[in-house]
Amino acid sequence: MAKMQSWVKAARLRTLPLALSSVALGAIIAAKEPSFNRNAALMAGLTTLLLQILSNFANDLGDTHSGIDNEARVGPKRTVQLGEISRKEMKVAVAVTALLSLLSGLWLLFGLAQLSLTQILLFLAFGLAAIAAAINYTIGKNPYGYYGMGDLFVFLFFGLLAVAGTFFVSTGSIKTEVFLPAVAMGMWSTGVLNLNNMRDHENDRITGKHTLVVKMGYQRAKIYHAFLVLLPFALMAVFLLIIEANWISWTFFVTFALFVSDLIRVTREKTPARLDPFLKRLALFTMLAVLIFGLTFSI
Repeated sequence: MAKMQSWVKAARLRTLPLALSSVALGAIIAAKEPSFNRNAALMAGLTTLLLQILSNFANDLGDTHSGIDNEARVGPKRTVQLGEISRKEMKVAVAVTALLSLLSGLWLLFGLAQLSLTQILLFLAFGLAAIAAAINYTIGKNPYGYYGMGDLFVFLFFGLLAVAGTFFVSTGSIKTEVFLPAVAMGMWSTGVLNLNNMRDHENDRITGKHTLVVKMGYQRAKIYHAFLVLLPFALMAVFLLIIEANWISWTFFVTFALFVSDLIRVTREKTPARLDPFLKRLALFTMLAVLIFGLTFSI
């Protein structure tokens, strides 16, 4: 039982709703299309969850191996760091989860999505890139997460690819305006990572993890965070105007007050260690915004 609890801890279940929200947003928009394939959207969700778990396992292993996860780290302790799961066991888990992600993606592309061979090969390349990105964030000779590239990859894979990609595999087509909510979701997802990096920036700087926050500094990171949190609402407004959505679709803007309230508190916070609760809150607010949007957009 204790071992199972360690694996659940390593999977970091609190990160999964945010990842699933990206796919849900793409599926919600796609559901308006006559060619919408619900099974393809569901499989896209499963694939995304597996990729997120893969990333969490890889981070547990990589950050412990590099010494980033140490006693000075503020966030939750990693299972490999604590000795609850051995490095060998975690390496096997990374390999198995990577394989499951690949199989899930292949089932989606070849079994459910109605795509041409060229489109299948293109998305297969995206899928392989996503698997590589999930692993190489903290593992390898030059993990990109240690050089300030984590924000870009989160934006691409949990924003553009998750939202626009779900729309595409679910409908077999793409619309330019879909990239507006895709960018919005990418920014909110990146905001969660930015909070994580703001919380850990002192330890990251000492241990040589050069995140974007370490590069720009704690105060500038607050300005960057405001940009990530607020601009998505403008993008979503433009999207709703373009598609001429009915007034009830704008209801999710009630969550704006929640985002702004926490943003003010983050901006005023002088102690990075106290930012940890805001990670979960931003993820939950994003999920709530997507949920309300889904309930009203379909009317």
